[in-house]
Amino acid sequence: MVTLKSFLGMIATVPFIMACNQTGQVNATLFPASGSENVNPDTHLVLTFSETPVLGDSGMIRVYDAVTDQVVDSLDLSIPPGPTESRTYGPECDYTKVPYDYTRTVMPTNKDTRPGTPSGTAEPTPPVYQLTIIGGFTDAFHFYPVIVRDSIATIYLHNNMLEYGHTYYVTIDNGVLNLADGSFQGVTKEDEWVFTTKSDMPELSDTLIVDVAGKGDFNTVQGALDFIPDFNEQQTVILVNPGDYEELVYTRNKWHVKIKGAGMADTKVHYANNEVFNPHPLTVKTNEWPGTFPSRRAAFMLDNCKDIVIEDMTIATDLKGQAEGLLINGERIALYRVHIIGSGDALQANGTIYMESCELDGGGDTILGRGSLFAYKSNFRNGGGPFSWVRNTAGNHGNVFVECTFSTEDGKQADYGRTKSNHGSAYPDAEFVLIDCKVKNIIPEGWSSIGAKTAKMYEYNTCDMVTGNPVDVSKRHPYSRQLTKDKDTELINNYRNPAFVLKGWVPDSCINGTK
Repeated sequence: MVTLKSFLGMIATVPFIMACNQTGQVNATLFPASGSENVNPDTHLVLTFSETPVLGDSGMIRVYDAVTDQVVDSLDLSIPPGPTESRTYGPECDYTKVPYDYTRTVMPTNKDTRPGTPSGTAEPTPPVYQLTIIGGFTDAFHFYPVIVRDSIATIYLHNNMLEYGHTYYVTIDNGVLNLADGSFQGVTKEDEWVFTTKSDMPELSDTLIVDVAGKGDFNTVQGALDFIPDFNEQQTVILVNPGDYEELVYTRNKWHVKIKGAGMADTKVHYANNEVFNPHPLTVKTNEWPGTFPSRRAAFMLDNCKDIVIEDMTIATDLKGQAEGLLINGERIALYRVHIIGSGDALQANGTIYMESCELDGGGDTILGRGSLFAYKSNFRNGGGPFSWVRNTAGNHGNVFVECTFSTEDGKQADYGRTKSNHGSAYPDAEFVLIDCKVKNIIPEGWSSIGAKTAKMYEYNTCDMVTGNPVDVSKRHPYSRQLTKDKDTELINNYRNPAFVLKGWVPDSCINGTK
C-alpha cells in the first residue's frame, strides 16, 4: 500500500537540482528543478526542505515570463484562503427561477476572466479571500495558495495561467516560508528558479496520462479534464498514475471520459473543502432541483456531465461539515472500485449513477441527492445517524442497494435515512431500497424518519453482518415495507436490474455479466 508519506516522498526523492548548489542562497529542493525543460503548464511549484517550514501570513509569490520580465501570476499571502465560519443567509436566498446556463463557446480561465465574475443569477464573489477559476466556473473557488505537508511546501498557482512554449522564473518573498534557524530567505531572480514548459500541448488522443511528478501529459487531474473539449463525442481515458493529488477538482460539460487510477490505495485525489470554505452565494441556494446553481463545496465535482467512468482510486475531502468527497450532477456516471471519503453528505448523487465494488465513508446524511443511484456489492460506513437523505421525485427512482453492507462502529447506531427536510416537510416520492444487504448497528426501526406513506422504503432479505442471520424487522418504521418472495418476486427482480432503476441505462456490471 502506498501511504500519504510515500506519496509525498515520490516528489521528495525525484532527483531535482538543489538550488543551493547554484547560488548558495536557497536551501531547498525545487520542483520543477531549476533549468528544467518540458514542464507541464499545470504544474504546482514544490519546495522540499530538511525540516517542516512555517507558512507566513504575508509576502508575495510571483511567476515571471523570462523573456519579457512581466508577471504572469502572483499570490498574495496576506489574503486568507477562505472563510472559517458559517455565513448567515436571509429570506432573499432562494433557488434560481431561471435554469442555470451551462452553454459556452470557450472555457473561461483566470487568464481572461476576473475570478468572482458571477454566473447564473448569483452576485459577484467578493475578493476578500483567495479566488481561482476552476473548470471555467467564473464565480470561482476559495483555495489554499500554499499547502505544507511535513517538509514539503506546495505552491498552487491560479489555474491555467502558464502556457506551452514559455520560460518562467519564480520569486518568493522573505517570510512566505520560514525555517526555525532562519536559513530560508525566499527566492530571488538571481537564484534562478527557471523552467521551460513543453513546446506544445498533447494531441487529443484516446489516452491522457496524469502524473504527479510530471512524467505524463499533465501533472493534475484538473489539467487533463480542462484539456478535453466540452461535449466531446470521442472516448477519452485519463490514466492517473500512483500518487497523492491534493487538488480541488471541478469539471463541467464533459462527455465520454474514463478517469482511471492505479487502485484505491495507490491513487488519491483529495482537498480540504466544505460548505464553510466554499459556500453557496448569499442570494442563491444550490442543488435541490435540476437547473439550480452549482455547488462548490466538494473535493471532486462532476457537473452537467454524461457517460463518465471513475475507477480504481480514492476521492476524499479533508474537512468536516457539509463536505462531499464526490458530488455528481450528470447522466450515466459509473464508479468502480472507488473509495469515497466525505463528511456530512459524503456522496451527492444527482442524475443516474452506478456504483460497483466501492467503499463510502462519511458522516450523517452520508448519501444526499435527487438522482437515481444503483449500488452493487459496495460498503457504506458512517459515524452514526442517517445513511441517506433521498430527495427524488416521482419522475425517477431514488437509491437502490443490492448485496451491499451498511455499518457503523460499535457503541453507535446508524439508520438507513430520513425523508423529511430540515423544515419538517417531506419528500413524498423518496425511494430507498435494500435487496440482499448486510447491516451492523442499524436501529430497530431501520429509518429514523419517513415523512409520507407514499415513500418507497423497501427491504428484502437483510441479514446481520456478524452472524449472517436475518435481522429482526418487527420494529421497522410503519411507513416502510418488507418485500417477500411470495408476493413481490417481480418487484424484487426489477430492483436487481440496474436498467429498471437507471432509466433504461445498462452499465457495465458484474450483476448482468457485462463487466
